Amino acid sequence: MKERQTKQLKINFMEKFSKLPVEDYAVRIIAKLNNYEFKIVKFKGEFVWHSHPQTDETFIILDGEMQLHFRDKIIELNPGEMIVVPKGVEHKPASVTGYKALLIEPKIFLTQVTSTVK
Repeated sequence: MKERQTKQLKINFMEKFSKLPVEDYAVRIIAKLNNYEFKIVKFKGEFVWHSHPQTDETFIILDGEMQLHFRDKIIELNPGEMIVVPKGVEHKPASVTGYKALLIEPKIFLTQVTSTVK
């Protein structure tokens, strides 16, 4: 049996974040697993209201604080915490100070912007 070579076994999140542009928003794919992509994102400010009609979305907060706005509540997320937003649920990530997170999403992932006003 032919042995399969691995390109990279270990990923350091902070090293990957250090290579992102200096803007308040940046996202990059850092790994793939079957039909899923692991993405790092850094964000500061308010995103737009949106939903994902075909899939759930996972946020794992690595650094900073994120407020995840839903139409009926706001959930605070801190380092070491995660949330799975069910498919079709409108949400709006926000952060006054900024956050760094790991997102796990299917390879073909569409964001449907539903509104920019509440």
